[in-house]
Amino acid sequence: QVQLVESGGGLVQPGGSLRLSCAASGIIFSINIMSWYRQAPGKQRELVGAINSGGGTHYPDSVKGRFTISRDNAKNTVSLQMNSLKPEDTAVYYCNSFSARTGNYWGQGTQVTVSL
Repeated sequence: QVQLVESGGGLVQPGGSLRLSCAASGIIFSINIMSWYRQAPGKQRELVGAINSGGGTHYPDSVKGRFTISRDNAKNTVSLQMNSLKPEDTAVYYCNSFSARTGNYWGQGTQVTVSL
């Protein structure tokens, strides 16, 4: 059974930082593309960072230079370091795991709120 469990969300002031973590089980973690998505109220879910099995990363322009995704294959975890947070970063953040062999899986999400 595949499980992705996110942690680390919370309330932070603009300009602050948060680190999200996702612990994976039930998958061959090292071969999967791991990603973080977010969904704000009334908006579509959007990608905020992805990392492949070789460590290559991709970010949309909206977070480039502020967010960093990393993975630890020995611990089956993927993290998202978020710096210089803005109110528009407020959303539920989701961990995602994908491989052509095993499919697409989502975590339950963790709330990030950026506000004074």
